[in-house]
Amino acid sequence: MTPVGVDIRNVALSFGTTQVLKDITVSIQPGEFFALLGPSGSGKSTLLRLIAGFNQHSHGSVLVGGKDVTGTPPWKRNVGMVFQNYALWPHMTVEQNVAFGLEERKFPREKIREKVAAALELVGLSALGKRRPGQLSGGQQQRVAIARTLAIEPQVLLLDEPLSNLDARLRVQTRQELVKLQKRLGITTIFVTHDQEEALTTCHRIAVMDQGVIQQVGTPIELFDHPANRFVAQFVGSVNLFAGRFRREGDRLRFASVQIGEIDLPPGLEPPSEGSDLAFRPHAVHFDGDGRTPSEGSIRLDGAVEGSEFLGEFLRYEIRVGEALVTADVPHERGRLPIAAGTRVGLSVPASELRFVSA
Repeated sequence: MTPVGVDIRNVALSFGTTQVLKDITVSIQPGEFFALLGPSGSGKSTLLRLIAGFNQHSHGSVLVGGKDVTGTPPWKRNVGMVFQNYALWPHMTVEQNVAFGLEERKFPREKIREKVAAALELVGLSALGKRRPGQLSGGQQQRVAIARTLAIEPQVLLLDEPLSNLDARLRVQTRQELVKLQKRLGITTIFVTHDQEEALTTCHRIAVMDQGVIQQVGTPIELFDHPANRFVAQFVGSVNLFAGRFRREGDRLRFASVQIGEIDLPPGLEPPSEGSDLAFRPHAVHFDGDGRTPSEGSIRLDGAVEGSEFLGEFLRYEIRVGEALVTADVPHERGRLPIAAGTRVGLSVPASELRFVSA
């Protein structure tokens, strides 16, 4: 099946007097693996259900493959949705669950058998067709739900938090399988999640949502390296973010903050707009004496270590700088002890890692 695009144009949706989606416009490319990422209540699942046809918008339009499906009932949209709780029939076998949508569409019995077998083979469950959902692991149940959806050959696959019921190890394994499956099929896929790691590791592009508004759309690297505003910077990855005022003194640009004090910024940086914060990621913070010579284009900070967390691949330090706590991530080296709390340290952050982020 040829992949199709999905276009959301100026969509608004309210539940009673509460506006849940506010003038949403976004285009999802044919064959793209696209994520709707945001906290609970941001509107991402509401938008997914609207694409599926389970919610109706009050303004705007939804196009699938260039066709406006506004007002078209779910069963006529040719999109398939995998729900968060999988929605499997416990009294039916795996094969019967996968066949359900095909039977509703009145496919011939032989055709149903062929499609069920093909869908189960696709998700690696051919040997488990006679079992019931209660006899399967969480990851296997999730794959049954996907097979049931793929059996009807939808133009678009919609996934509503499909990994949230799995434990951490199985979640990683299942999302890797999901990526391989989507790549093999080439089907346009829209994936809802509140987990930034899931979105960053699986999807081609991501729409970050908050309070019914799309805050930014971009690739995982674009969102991480160039957040459009304070919300995106804080929601996508860890960040050091400080409010303050910028001023130019001759050729120098300075940043003054109640939190972190006054800092000379490296030459060549363009002064930001009023109301911008200074931001940099924890991995960009270098300790004096860590073997990396600070470049001339770096900011300098001095503080004292307040504590550290061992996170396996790296140590995460909190350093008191003025009134602020600066977070710094340092790769773990076997046999190297953490810097003790109370130790005075010098820090530097390269100019290339500094960001000016608006509200």
